[in-house]
Amino acid sequence: MKQVTLKGEFTVEGKGLHTGAHLKATFCPAPDNHGYKLQRTDIEGEPTIDALAENIVATQRGTVVGKGEVTVSTIEHAMAALYALGVDNCLIRVDGPEIPILDGSAKPFVDAIESVGLEEQKADKDFFYVKHKVEVVDPETGSKLMLLPDDEFSVDVKVNFDSDVLDNQYATLDHVSDFAEEIAPARTFVFVRDVEPLLNAGLIKGGDLDNAIVIYESPKTQEELDHIADQMGVPRHDASVFGYINEKPLFHSNEPARHKLMDLIGDIALIGRPLRGRVIATKPGHTINSQLSNAIRSEIKRQEVQAPPYNPNAEPLMDNNTIRGYLPHRYPFLLVDKVIDKSDNYIVGVKNVTTNEPFFQGHFPQEPVMPGVLLVEAMAQTGGLLVLSVVDEPERYSTYFMKIDNVKFRQKVVPGDTLIFHVSFMTPLRRGMAVMKGRAFVGEKVVCECEFMAQIIKNK
Repeated sequence: MKQVTLKGEFTVEGKGLHTGAHLKATFCPAPDNHGYKLQRTDIEGEPTIDALAENIVATQRGTVVGKGEVTVSTIEHAMAALYALGVDNCLIRVDGPEIPILDGSAKPFVDAIESVGLEEQKADKDFFYVKHKVEVVDPETGSKLMLLPDDEFSVDVKVNFDSDVLDNQYATLDHVSDFAEEIAPARTFVFVRDVEPLLNAGLIKGGDLDNAIVIYESPKTQEELDHIADQMGVPRHDASVFGYINEKPLFHSNEPARHKLMDLIGDIALIGRPLRGRVIATKPGHTINSQLSNAIRSEIKRQEVQAPPYNPNAEPLMDNNTIRGYLPHRYPFLLVDKVIDKSDNYIVGVKNVTTNEPFFQGHFPQEPVMPGVLLVEAMAQTGGLLVLSVVDEPERYSTYFMKIDNVKFRQKVVPGDTLIFHVSFMTPLRRGMAVMKGRAFVGEKVVCECEFMAQIIKNK
């Protein structure tokens, strides 16, 4: 799958939830591997902030990213829309300290993205595949987020509030393609009991009944409730009637839980890569969401590169017989057993290392170790399959080494190991010359890596 950006730019404008100021945000196409960036156009030099988890500086009533003294808040709804619709690269130019709240949901952003359309780019998507359980817990609040392996990105959310109006709710997103219809319209919500403290703290100057669900469930005198309504500039409400006090009805009975799910996706977007895994969240919130995003970011930076996913039960793209039709190598020098994944820019091959390999007789009889040069050769053969797959009549061509650079051996390979080779083009294929980067994995560990140049030559 290729990376995606916007086909054109679009602008949204409206009140800021926290500042109450009129704000404008323009979403622009961005080049390959750009990611999400936020640019403050109202500040001299127009500084830019990478929308990444390590740049989160606050999580009270929204997610705030910053760089030095420059911050942008309330980014989660826009991030959720971009992430769920598959946009990898976008520059957001905003003329103030927050993204406009609009109607309190992600729907205006989704509608705008769908209106301008998406454009496929040249670079491949760089997925983060969840290989093992990741868990973050807050014992004080009872919040817990758990990340599990899955074939695609999916989310389950359970919320629990001490409220007779809003108690236990559940929301799920099994397929991210359902986000626009099932999750995006969910609006942010607030309890009346929290409104006055938030107003006094200057946190919701732009809040009103058009951009938030307001829930009245703790008894107040009519005078107290009228005072809060006047502070917010909204119609007064009968203090004896509990429930949702918005004129606009809920779009779904569990709209608050769906909004929590949307916020979680917006915070997950700050890992900087599309995710393949299932998130199970109990009482999520921006603070614990950011802890999970930071845990994933730490894993991404620690690994440098992630091993390709391998399901031994899946049908290969190329089996051994197909490979023999592409490569001239035969026993004992054919070192790729099958190909499990391939695009125009990369290929993933597999080699099962057994104790019957002929080279183990001499390397070494008492401590069998696969020779490093054969690891490089196996990666080169895998790269040859990538190169030859783009030519007609591949059996009439061969690939030959011209140069090998930056070879590193990180761990020995022994009988019983399953080698996964990931080989990709470093530059476009030109005039029969291919420059490639290869990595060999055993499990999650890189055992060998190198860069090499090869030439395609027609057989005589």
